[in-house]
Amino acid sequence: QVQLAESGGGLVQAGGSLRLSCAASGDTYGTFCMGWFRQPPGKEREAVAQIDADGNTIYADSVKGRFTISQNNADYTLYLDMNSLKSEDTAMYYCAHPPRRTWCESLEPAFFQYWGRGTMVTVSS
Repeated sequence: QVQLAESGGGLVQAGGSLRLSCAASGDTYGTFCMGWFRQPPGKEREAVAQIDADGNTIYADSVKGRFTISQNNADYTLYLDMNSLKSEDTAMYYCAHPPRRTWCESLEPAFFQYWGRGTMVTVSS
């Protein structure tokens, strides 16, 4: 089992920045992929970014150039640096982990097995 706990959300003005963190614990050996997702109010969960153990990253078009995903490979802490925030970035943000020893193969939420409880980001215009 892998446990994930997000932090760093909050209220920020449009144009501002936030850094989200996701602490991974439990059976983290065999972590080859992690990702960030978000779910805006009243909408479906969507992929934001993912990173594999080699540092390869994929971003949703809506956040390219503004968000950066990174990972501390020593303790598997996952980060999401968010800059130039817009009101449409308002959402609950979740980190996710696929089944252990699985590389990044999909951005679909169903591919990921372990999820945190989320941290809310609200961007005021």
